[in-house]
Amino acid sequence: MTDTYTPPKVWTCDSESGGKFASINRPIAGPTHDKDLPVGEHPYQLYSLATPNGVKVTVMLEELLAEGHKGAEYDAWLINIGDGDQFGSGFVDVNPNSKIPALMDRSGTTPTRVFESGAILLHLAETFDAFLGPKEKRPEMLSWLFWQMGSAPYLGGGFGHFYAYAPEKWQYPIDRFAMETKRQLDVLNRHLADNRYMVGDDYSIADIAIWSWYGALALGRLYEAAEFLDVASYEHVQRWANEINDRPAVKRGVMVNRAWADLDKQLRERHDAGDFETQTQDKLEPAEEA
Repeated sequence: MTDTYTPPKVWTCDSESGGKFASINRPIAGPTHDKDLPVGEHPYQLYSLATPNGVKVTVMLEELLAEGHKGAEYDAWLINIGDGDQFGSGFVDVNPNSKIPALMDRSGTTPTRVFESGAILLHLAETFDAFLGPKEKRPEMLSWLFWQMGSAPYLGGGFGHFYAYAPEKWQYPIDRFAMETKRQLDVLNRHLADNRYMVGDDYSIADIAIWSWYGALALGRLYEAAEFLDVASYEHVQRWANEINDRPAVKRGVMVNRAWADLDKQLRERHDAGDFETQTQDKLEPAEEA
């Protein structure tokens, strides 16, 4: 960055800004088109995409089902943010912020919307009294949950944007956010040196939330930045990330609403537990002719 930028007195939108996501960035809220959301037969209707924030919720729902909470059955509908699905009128009714994930809880007499991934995790955990950790450690668990909600924008919108998505590589923002990302990894590494999970030996929604971002980073799944950030050097984060990654419910959860990666790892919509065996994209797309 050699040219000095002088901000104007009044900022106006440059439609070309935003790099990879320029076509869906805009400075106003609200819907851009009318589109109703589909509704399935289960108590929970999830509208999402398998970004780290979306993965939090699908992992949580799969963990609840694995624990025997049959009331946690859900339909997961794909919201393609690259196509602007999040600006449809039906989606905006569920989440006025037009971000995935968004959940409609239809388990009661009146449908209830829940948006923001941390709020969805907490809502589900309280509904089923699961993955909250011991009551006496609840403040610690909530502290780590909110740590993730406040920290991840530095990793995603900060480091991830400038390292992977910005139209040009600029050293200053990459250095700034790489430094903060590594500081956060060090926070986790120091804590996990003395704790199996984020709250002692109790796996909780704090782990689910943090793993979806920092576990994915540690496992080399975000931004192709594992070497750049030297994630292998955070040994306690690596141990924790791999242990959670091996959980069967987590393996299922990361597949839901995924529209990229190997076809056998993509379950773009999920309406039944059997879909993991019969509805992955490799079984739905016709085989290419030799």
